[in-house]
Amino acid sequence: MDIRSAFAAQGYAATRPATAAQPKTNEQAAQNPLGKAAASFAETLAQGEEVAQATMAGKADSQALVQALAQSEMAIEAAVTVRDKVVEAYQEILRMPV
Repeated sequence: MDIRSAFAAQGYAATRPATAAQPKTNEQAAQNPLGKAAASFAETLAQGEEVAQATMAGKADSQALVQALAQSEMAIEAAVTVRDKVVEAYQEILRMPV
């Protein structure tokens, strides 16, 4: 986890109302499909980062780096597509007459 993620998580925890539902544990989050997808996304990005660091240290070859970057790119494109669909659905709901 990089420092920006840690600060963002701390900021969220500090500003979250006390009456809000408690966040799910990793085990509970992994049971639902969206949690599985998020965990898989995070794992793919972490693996890509590890391979990149290993390549810079001379411990991995460039082909492994290219494969890791391609997998990371596909994961990001999938996440962006899902985000766009969610935003589109939300906007569609907002346009519905009351």
